[in-house]
Amino acid sequence: MTALPALRDATDADSEPLAALIAATFAEYPNCFFDWSEFPELRRPASYYAQKGGRHWVADGPDGRIVGSIAVVPVPDQNAVELFKVYADPSQRGSGLAQALFAQTLAFAEAGGYGEMMLWSDSKFARGHRFYEKLGFVRWPGERYLADISSTWEYHFRKPLTAARP
Repeated sequence: MTALPALRDATDADSEPLAALIAATFAEYPNCFFDWSEFPELRRPASYYAQKGGRHWVADGPDGRIVGSIAVVPVPDQNAVELFKVYADPSQRGSGLAQALFAQTLAFAEAGGYGEMMLWSDSKFARGHRFYEKLGFVRWPGERYLADISSTWEYHFRKPLTAARP
């Protein structure tokens, strides 16, 4: 059994390696394109999520590439956290890395006393949707259109963490 890559907090220096991971993931799908102008948060990923009260974690592969990513931001008015930048390199899929990354966000949400997790995911990413559902997320009705270079439609997923607060 191969050990999982160690997880660490993202740094602003991770900008290019994160972009490479995301661009490679997008390239797996037809009509899914990476354009830097649509991802300003990647210019300074650690600072971007920290300024929003969140965190961003990554995993480094044995070759030094970033092979996994996940970020979380509080949404206090919804008593929730929102996940972003959920990506795993194909070499790591099915290894448990994505679960380990998700566990980081779950611990963050629970430590903050949040009652729910949510995320939006490109409608093309069916494999990711199955992963979210395995973790207890439920796809909510409706979609949103991003009007980006890929003409992306996204699905909304939510996962309750605790009973509703009074």
